[in-house]
Amino acid sequence: METHMNIIKKWQTIAIASILVAVISLGGLLYTVARAGSAPEVPAAASAATEAEAATETTGTEVKTVDANEMLSLWNEGAPAREALTAYMESITKEGSPDFIPVENRIAVFDFDGTLFCETDPNYFDYTLLVYRVTEDPEYKDRASEFEKMVAAKIIDQNTNGTKYEELPMEHGQAVASAFKGMTMREFLDYIQEFKKQPMPSYEGMTRGGGFYEPMLQIINYLKANDFTVYVISGTDRFICRGIMENSPLELPNSQIIGSDETVVAGLQNGEDGLNYTFTQGDDLYLGGEFIIKNLKMNKVSVINSEIGVQPVLSFGNSSGDGAMCNYTLSNNQYKSLAFMLCCDDLERENGNIKKADDMYKLCEENNWIPVSMKNDWKTIYAEGVKYIGKQAEEPAAEPAAAEQPAEQPATEEQPVTGEPAVEEPAAEQPAAEEQPVTEEPAEEQQEVLDNAA
Repeated sequence: METHMNIIKKWQTIAIASILVAVISLGGLLYTVARAGSAPEVPAAASAATEAEAATETTGTEVKTVDANEMLSLWNEGAPAREALTAYMESITKEGSPDFIPVENRIAVFDFDGTLFCETDPNYFDYTLLVYRVTEDPEYKDRASEFEKMVAAKIIDQNTNGTKYEELPMEHGQAVASAFKGMTMREFLDYIQEFKKQPMPSYEGMTRGGGFYEPMLQIINYLKANDFTVYVISGTDRFICRGIMENSPLELPNSQIIGSDETVVAGLQNGEDGLNYTFTQGDDLYLGGEFIIKNLKMNKVSVINSEIGVQPVLSFGNSSGDGAMCNYTLSNNQYKSLAFMLCCDDLERENGNIKKADDMYKLCEENNWIPVSMKNDWKTIYAEGVKYIGKQAEEPAAEPAAAEQPAEQPATEEQPVTGEPAVEEPAAEQPAAEEQPVTEEPAEEQQEVLDNAA
C-alpha cells in the first residue's frame, strides 16, 4: 500500500511541475507577443526625438532657431551688408539647399584693427604700446636701445606730422620683440592688461582696451550661433592680440587668434638651437627677442592654409592688407562664399576718414567685396557710454588713394585701403630687454624722443 501511495505522489509531483513549466512558457510567449505588438508605438516617439537631436548635433540648423533680427540688433534694418549676410546664412545652413555648407567647413576669418577694434587713436594699439614702453615706462625707458628709440620717434612723428615710413611695420615688429625680450608669456599678457586701462585719447568713457566695435561683436556671435568657427587673422603681434582679447567681450580661444610672430624660447635654453634643446620640466617660456614675420597680404593667406587648413567661406577686413585674405575666400571655393570690407566713413562717432572710405568703396566694387558703412549700417559703434570727442593733434594725415602702392602708405600694420610695404626680414638683432610692469607715471615730452633719435 505504501508503495502504491508513493507512486501516486510521484506522479502528482510530476504533473504539478509540468503544469508550472507550461504556465511559465505560456507567460513568456504572451510577454514576447505583447512586446512585439507595442514596439511600433513607443519607439516611434523616441525615434523622432533621437532624429531631432541628431539633426541638431550634426547640422545645428534644422531644429534650433537663430533670430537674426535679435542677434544683429545694432545693425540698421535694410543695411545691405546685413541683408547679404542673413540671406547667405539662410541658404548655407538649410540642409537640402544646394548652398548647404557642412559645419566643419563653416570657417570665418576676421582682421582685427579697423575690423573688430578701434584702428588708430592716434595709431595702432601695438604702436602706442611700443611708444609707452620706450618713452614712458619708468622701469624701461632708460634702458631702451637706440634702435627702439628711433622706431618710437618715427611713430611719434607719424602721429604728429603724418610722415610716411615705408619700413616702419618691419622695424616696429623687431622693436616690439626686443623691447619685451625676457618676459614670460604671462608677464607680457599682464603688462598688456595694465596698458589697456589707459584712456583712449579721442573718446570719453573708453580705455585702450575697450575699443571693440559692438556691431561686429554681434556678427561674431551670430556666426557662432550658426556653427561657424571664427578666427582672427591680424597683422598685430599674435601675443599682443591675445592680450587685447583676454578679459574682453570677444570670446575666442588663443588657438583661433593668429597674428605676426616673434621667437619664443625656454628660460634654460641659453641660446642653444631648438633642435638640440629639450624643454626641462619646471622651466617656462619667454619672449626670445627676434621678429619672425609680418602677417599681412599673402602672409595672411599662407597662415590660414598652414594653421587652419580649411579655406574660409566668410572673410571680414578693412584694408588692402586684407585684400589677399578676402580674394582667397572668394577664389575657387567649393562653397558659396562672401567677403566684407569695413569703410571708415563715420566722422561723428569715430576716427573716420572719408578719403580712405571712398577708396575702399571703389576697391569693393572692383573686387566684388561687400562694403560695410560704419556710418549708415550701424546704430552704434562702441559700448554704451562711449563718446567721441574729436580728432587729436597727433593723428596722422590722410593717406593718398591707391590699393597697392607701398611707398605711399603710412607705415602701420593694418593699412586702411591703401597698400602696405612688402614683408621682409629685419636687418639686425637687438639687445635684450628685461620684463617691466606698466606704471601710470606721466610721459616725457615727445620732442625729447625725437631729439634723442636724431
